[in-house]
Amino acid sequence: MLSVTTDYVKSTGDPEPYLRRIAETGFTHLHWCHHWDTDFLYSKSEIDQIAAWLDELKLQLLDIHASHGVEKHWASLREYERLAGVELVENRIAMAERLNSDVIILHLPRFSPEAPFDDPVWTSVRRSLDALAPFARSHGVRIALENLNPPNFAFIGQLFSEYGSDFLGLCYDAGHGNVSGDGLDQLEVLKDRLISVHLHDNDGTGDHHNLLFSGTVDWARLAKIMATSSYDKCVSMELSMGRSGYTDEMAFLQKGFETGTRFAAMIAEARGAA
Repeated sequence: MLSVTTDYVKSTGDPEPYLRRIAETGFTHLHWCHHWDTDFLYSKSEIDQIAAWLDELKLQLLDIHASHGVEKHWASLREYERLAGVELVENRIAMAERLNSDVIILHLPRFSPEAPFDDPVWTSVRRSLDALAPFARSHGVRIALENLNPPNFAFIGQLFSEYGSDFLGLCYDAGHGNVSGDGLDQLEVLKDRLISVHLHDNDGTGDHHNLLFSGTVDWARLAKIMATSSYDKCVSMELSMGRSGYTDEMAFLQKGFETGTRFAAMIAEARGAA
């Protein structure tokens, strides 16, 4: 089983052609990343159509990258924007349940690692999480907080001490962790809360979303950590074709499938040796 992001070319517009190519390549699961950084609300008719495509193509939804809205933002200091942002996240939670997924991913606000925990934005973050917790639990969906760059593991760890694992978990982004330099060290600490992964590579200078094994991510170490973590789902790659050097979508997806299969085997081997 392997998963790939729906927005490997672009994150808006009709997703059907990309879903068909993903299925044709042999992927079994999807990381839904369309409209992740917009205020787009999915209607019932749109979600029903996605469900029909998934059923036809024999694809399963692994998780949804929920919205880092522009004017609807769940961490906004403007109260009406914060409330609208909560509604936007609830839209993705309901969408996940309808499409048989149990995880959505959120970005925390970007702060310097030295930012205090009593910054006013953290009041907004906690108010929104307090509002989202009962809604998420009632829909059987957990929220995975993603590590970013600058590193935000301290903030994620603080929130994990305040909210239970039945509500909040970690999404480890391998690219972000490689750019920050200490991602794997931090993942070791929080691996018991790992419920989602964004796997891709880079050379440490920027978040390029390249194919696995094409940069400087320590895949052998990551495989060992994942093998002993709470993560029990398939390899999920958040790839972008734009910087890959590929011009043919099928060739790009086939290479992604090949590298994902290789990494899945490394995790399985690490589990066998544990």
